[in-house]
Amino acid sequence: MSLGALMSEKRARSTSSQVYMSKEVDWQMLDKSRFFFLGAALFSGVSTALYPIVVLKTRQQVSPTHVSCANISLAIARLEGLKGFYKGFGTSLLGTIPARALYMTALEITKSSVGQATVRLGLSDTTSMAVSNGAAGLASAVAAQVVWTPIDVVSQRLMVQGDLSLNKHVPGVISSCRYANGFDAFRKILYSDGPRGFYRGFGLSILTYAPSNAVWWASYSLSQKKIWSRFKGPHGHKEDARGSVAVQALSAATASGCSALITMPVDTIKTRLQVLDVEENGRRRAMTVMQTVKSLMREGGGFGACYRGLGPRWVSMSMSATTMITTYEFLKRLSTKKQR
Repeated sequence: MSLGALMSEKRARSTSSQVYMSKEVDWQMLDKSRFFFLGAALFSGVSTALYPIVVLKTRQQVSPTHVSCANISLAIARLEGLKGFYKGFGTSLLGTIPARALYMTALEITKSSVGQATVRLGLSDTTSMAVSNGAAGLASAVAAQVVWTPIDVVSQRLMVQGDLSLNKHVPGVISSCRYANGFDAFRKILYSDGPRGFYRGFGLSILTYAPSNAVWWASYSLSQKKIWSRFKGPHGHKEDARGSVAVQALSAATASGCSALITMPVDTIKTRLQVLDVEENGRRRAMTVMQTVKSLMREGGGFGACYRGLGPRWVSMSMSATTMITTYEFLKRLSTKKQR
């Protein structure tokens, strides 16, 4: 029996004065080929729209001094034009498709498996949803980072090219190299650092995204339940498309705020570790975590330096999560197997 069926059966045994929540579409109910094909198309469109915000966030994080988003945007527009906002986009998009496929597969399988186990253990709906969504977020983040970390390393290095301030204010800290395109960056990183060069910051990526995803999905499910409870009526509240989208969007924005604040320092250190090198005795080498932290502290602002780029990251996460989750729920409904 699927998780959706188990949850429906459990709710049917509860009182008639219940909180209505949108019907869950789980892994067993999906047409997989349609799910992955439509997912690649929909999420590629979302990534295209949100990519400039990621570029602004990355440049703020690696800048040795605080520079506002407005100033960075104006500088990119003036010196690099529209293409400056899409540096590394081809590489990022190429990696997004397999990474998203891994993410969605791990998310749905884990959510379904853990959800069924929690329901059979007799946990409440609220606890079951929080535990299954949290576990699914954790598993999907770890699976996706196997693909996403190398893509991040290449695309972020392309993003910061042209940001001349990288070489001015912090002695010994320089941008890694000059790259013609994503393939050139791949070749040069492989030559200088070997395969492990593509997994710079992998541990920090797991520390950033695994708990962030676990918190996000758990918060999202709890926020949804809390918001739907406001619509409680004598016989429950009937679903309508507009109401579902509004609840999903508000829940996603709430969950994103928590995740951004909690994981921002680790994300800043991870981005610098992946993008910047240190020069010693005329040779370039990867920075260590401690060197990255010390360089941040030397630049001024203390711990606050770890929160550079918080504004764009918060906006990016909120917009991305809101768009992604509404798209994702829509995708699942489009991909549901036809009932016979």
